[in-house]
Amino acid sequence: MSETAIEMTPDLIPEGSSMARVARAADEAGLKIRILKMAQSTRTAQEAADAAGCDVSQIVKSLVFENLASKHLNLMLVSGAHNADMDYISEHYGLSFARCDVRRVRDETGFAIGGVAPIGHLSPITVYMDRTLLDHAEVWAAAGRPDSVFSVDPQALASAINAELIDVRAPV
Repeated sequence: MSETAIEMTPDLIPEGSSMARVARAADEAGLKIRILKMAQSTRTAQEAADAAGCDVSQIVKSLVFENLASKHLNLMLVSGAHNADMDYISEHYGLSFARCDVRRVRDETGFAIGGVAPIGHLSPITVYMDRTLLDHAEVWAAAGRPDSVFSVDPQALASAINAELIDVRAPV
């Protein structure tokens, strides 16, 4: 873990903030999380891994897309070690996605790009999760801000958010 990380205990989290929404959603879902605010950016998977002191494969990238069939936003949680192969996902799961406007992401999730958490969204969202995240006892996800992450048991997270586990790329 970065020496400049601050553990965000409830008394340090600003009321009404996106981080407070994440903490509240975790509490309501019975998730045990630990929120860290870093002095450096955690916007990229490698930056987050460096700051959290973990392997990049333990970083949860939150990718928000518009589902072309439903026109609703969908969240894809992908290991920091992977890139989502959209052709593979379309072929194997029948899912077609398009990038969506950053304003729409913020309006519907309540989070800015780089800080989209897997929990605490303003509106319900369908979630797909890279099954390789379950290979770890602990993963790190955005905590509502580009400089903050939280640790969580990936199996507990998947269960709490009713995530559909998928392969995000062809087996190697």
